[in-house]
Amino acid sequence: MKWARYIGCIPAILEALETVGDLDEALKPWELTLSNKERTIILKEQKVWQRAMEIFEWFKRKSCYELNVIHYNIMIRILGKARRWVELEILKDEMKKNGIDAINSTYGTLIDVYSKGGIREKAMYWLDMMNKRKMEPDEVTMGIVVQMYKTAEEFEKAEEFFKKWSMRKGLAEAEPVAVNNSTPTKVAALSGDPQPHVCLSSYTYNTLIDTYGKAGRLKDASETFKKMLKEGIIPNTVTLNTMIHMFGNHGQLDEVASLMHKMEHLGCLPDTRTYNILISLHAKHDNIVMAIGYFKKMQSDSLKPDAVSFRTLLYALSIRHMVSEAEELVSEMDKRDFEIYEFTQSSLTRMYIEAVSMLMVSVGISWKRGKFLAAVKNEEIPSVLEFNVMIKAYGINKKYDEACRMIDSMDEYGVIPDKCNYNSLIQMLASADLPEKATSYLRKMQDSGLVSDCIPYCAVISSFVKLGQLEMAVGLFKEMVGFKLELDVVVYGVLINAYADVGNIEEASHYVNAIKEMGLPMNVVICNSLIKLYTKVGCLKDAEEAYYILQRLDVGPDVYSSNCMIDLYTERSMVKPAEEIFEKLRRNGNANEFSYAMMLCMYKKIGSFEEAFEIAQKMREFGLLTDLLSYNHVLGLYASDGRFKEAVTIFKQMIGSGVQPNDSTFKSL
Repeated sequence: MKWARYIGCIPAILEALETVGDLDEALKPWELTLSNKERTIILKEQKVWQRAMEIFEWFKRKSCYELNVIHYNIMIRILGKARRWVELEILKDEMKKNGIDAINSTYGTLIDVYSKGGIREKAMYWLDMMNKRKMEPDEVTMGIVVQMYKTAEEFEKAEEFFKKWSMRKGLAEAEPVAVNNSTPTKVAALSGDPQPHVCLSSYTYNTLIDTYGKAGRLKDASETFKKMLKEGIIPNTVTLNTMIHMFGNHGQLDEVASLMHKMEHLGCLPDTRTYNILISLHAKHDNIVMAIGYFKKMQSDSLKPDAVSFRTLLYALSIRHMVSEAEELVSEMDKRDFEIYEFTQSSLTRMYIEAVSMLMVSVGISWKRGKFLAAVKNEEIPSVLEFNVMIKAYGINKKYDEACRMIDSMDEYGVIPDKCNYNSLIQMLASADLPEKATSYLRKMQDSGLVSDCIPYCAVISSFVKLGQLEMAVGLFKEMVGFKLELDVVVYGVLINAYADVGNIEEASHYVNAIKEMGLPMNVVICNSLIKLYTKVGCLKDAEEAYYILQRLDVGPDVYSSNCMIDLYTERSMVKPAEEIFEKLRRNGNANEFSYAMMLCMYKKIGSFEEAFEIAQKMREFGLLTDLLSYNHVLGLYASDGRFKEAVTIFKQMIGSGVQPNDSTFKSL
């Protein structure tokens, strides 16, 4: 049944290859009769690259078989997916040696595997090679290149490549040709001006819509969708999922509802991904009833919720303290053997803690305390857990002295504080900016042999740092080192950030070097702290290194770090790198007032007044004039060009918004 889609001897051959290790034995019945097509299917069906190579080499050893470019293309894809780059390059050299010329799909495959494998430079190399050979990309290869630019968030390059391709293709094509088994149609290139028509598949439309969507260009995405409908291409579930996700992410839920109706009208059935998107969007916009409704509708439509469905809804329920609904969902997950991920587990744990805490506050802590004392009066010995509940309850009500007295009194009842008691109290006192009091309990915890990691130390060190008591923080850090506790990257991050705030590069570097010596990975917090520090002291090269590491982490640079880099580049009038970072921030919708102000300063500094005025205009349009510094930058720009009317308008706006002018403002005027 596994290979029932194939006819003839193929299912039997694939079964033999899966169950018999020796190729001579497995392929013996068909050794002399295998056709080119059968060999192609055999290679395509291999899931393990080593087995595919064995079969490929076996074909080569048999002189009766001829291996063509299609077979090599399949092997390139298999090796590329497995990231076996050395073997792939050997195979490519072998093709050249054997006189097998690369075709359009060969280049498309090479670009695709290297791009998805994270080796962008190599992908671009094969695109350049294709151009040098004057080989026009087919639609599939064009889609791969657009996808590559989209993944790198280079949306303008993606659009430019598509426009040029569609122009050349439109001029070359006289008649429509079917592509990828999709209905062919002639459409205008998406460039705004009338251009020759080209045949596009639904796959290409989906790629273009997604590209515009990720670039935040909803109007262009909608226009592409309309052209698709106009030209008779029926949207599929992928198309509509993309549109729903795009509009939902931009808060346009009316459009989402309209697309759901269109889906029904077109007879395009929603799939699990459709419902996952809808659950996520409505949970994000705080409509938990709709999110639950779509989860139930998915099941009533005979679709099975997947791990993403459960994870998304369970997180939404837990952060809203919907205990019974969350428990019901967990029960359903257990029946289906779905694992609860660590992140979801944390939100569930937090839900229970907060739910219990809220209950205690609602009934009154005095009632709980009375019950506790009544138990003591009746000579019932309270458990460690009951003490811990009381400590937490006092903490929630900010009764820190009572919480301390509670743990101090445990000895009177013959109960020894455990790790949980101490951790609760220390975390509570540290969060309440009482690090000295927290330190006394931390040392009691240490004396009891209950400190097994650096977490309680890190909490207290962070509290000292927050209050600007750096010497106390460092002293506690040294004490922790003396106890030979295993240090993690978080505690180092706290100290690095503290020294970054005061601009002490020497001490910050000391802790960075310690991290490297211990082989600990750099995290987002540390990289951001280093960029902050290097910006303060003007070390561009070091900042670039930290930013480079940050770009390769899952979270990536935040707007603060990116702005720091723009600031450093602005100081040195390094236009191109500053523009690249600013463009990425702008495309992602993260560019803030400071980002624009720094770019304005740079353009003004190098005499690019046209670009500077454009930035100033954008700041006014987007409401990014709220800070005195920003007002002064824009006012100073207009003043330097003698634009009296604009300068006065900005000054009046400034006064009207309640921002007080300073000497710099009046100097410009």
